[in-house]
Amino acid sequence: MAAERALIIEDDRDIADVLSLHLKDLGLSADRAADGRSGLAKALENRYAVVILDLMLPKMDGLSVCTKIREKSPGTPILMLTAKSEEVDRVVGLELGADDYVTKPFSVRELMARIKALLRRSQQADKPPEGAAAGALQVGDLALDFDKRRVTRGGATVELTVKEFDLLGLFARNPGRTYSRTQLLNLVWGYQFEGYEHTVNSHINRLRAKIEADPGHPRYLRTVWGVGYRFAEASELAP
Repeated sequence: MAAERALIIEDDRDIADVLSLHLKDLGLSADRAADGRSGLAKALENRYAVVILDLMLPKMDGLSVCTKIREKSPGTPILMLTAKSEEVDRVVGLELGADDYVTKPFSVRELMARIKALLRRSQQADKPPEGAAAGALQVGDLALDFDKRRVTRGGATVELTVKEFDLLGLFARNPGRTYSRTQLLNLVWGYQFEGYEHTVNSHINRLRAKIEADPGHPRYLRTVWGVGYRFAEASELAP
């Protein structure tokens, strides 16, 4: 079972109260922290189904908290709360590994829908496979288990964030197909991220660092200059 607790890192008590109340409707109890430093400590000490992280926090800002969480817990879904004026920081947050964001003031209904979407993806990792080869894919020395949302390279586990796994899964299931950055944003992040094409570049670079023997000369994730990216076909991976 996935963790049944959420972590709210938010210094506005009224917002934290509202979030706690509605998270109960999703079957989640909520731990709370009013500053970045204590929020990070809780995130590293416990396992959470989702972390709701405000961008502007006392003692440690949300971007720094996001980075530290990602270093220790790459699979934990992180949803950022940002002000409309914080677009640059929001982009940086996505590049650092946040899975989604909602701008303040926000619709509670929209926020809960975003959280439920993140939970559905994350909880797939805890479901046992329906068969020995259910949802499995072997490409070169990469093995993807879509039911458990796990990746190994040469038998060693590769720790991927939610979005990194979604991105790799899309590519691996469609070898040879070229995707533009806009297409990848729509398919992996959703329409609300239109205009953040450079976020794709950052995720591609991090993914290459994790799955490629030589990220500077990628074997799997190929660049199609002037267009986007594609995954190598079987013939290109043959010894």
